[in-house]
Amino acid sequence: MNILPDLFLTFFKIGLFTFGGGYAMLPMICQEVLAHGWMSLEDLINFIAVSESTPGPFAINVSTYIGTETAGFFGAVAATSGVVLPSFIVILIVAQGYEKFRDSKIVQGVMSGLRPAVIGLIAAALFSVAKTVFIPHNGEIQVLPTLFSLAVVGIAAFLRLKKKVHPILVILLSALLGIAAGYAGILNI
Repeated sequence: MNILPDLFLTFFKIGLFTFGGGYAMLPMICQEVLAHGWMSLEDLINFIAVSESTPGPFAINVSTYIGTETAGFFGAVAATSGVVLPSFIVILIVAQGYEKFRDSKIVQGVMSGLRPAVIGLIAAALFSVAKTVFIPHNGEIQVLPTLFSLAVVGIAAFLRLKKKVHPILVILLSALLGIAAGYAGILNI
């Protein structure tokens, strides 16, 4: 069976039914990728971390990677096209009528309803990633002090305590701290 149409349609569905950008897409991406058996949750979470530190939109990076891993170059084209096309079509349609309907109570209601849903989807993605990091393969909840400390430092820095810290600096510092902790043997992974 040719996997390319399946990749395209799966990522088209993800792009069509997920509002709020890449992070809001994360729960659906995880669900679909795992349901199709395209990769393990651990591999997906690892690439999510890599995707965060590479240039470009998160959803495009993830879809391109999954497409490449499952079907090579043409898989990457199929998955990436699938995730991008719905947004492209919707933006074209919205751009045509948004100015005309911006003050509509219906449009304002839709926007008000979507905002909390997007926050919930992002929180679900955060929980999924945290669960993979803090619950080892044996299924026991084990808050590893070093990993937890790195997460807290990253969150604190990103929330910009007292002075603004650029997200790239947070990513680079977190990677360096992780490397140092790994070499020091204190990660206990």
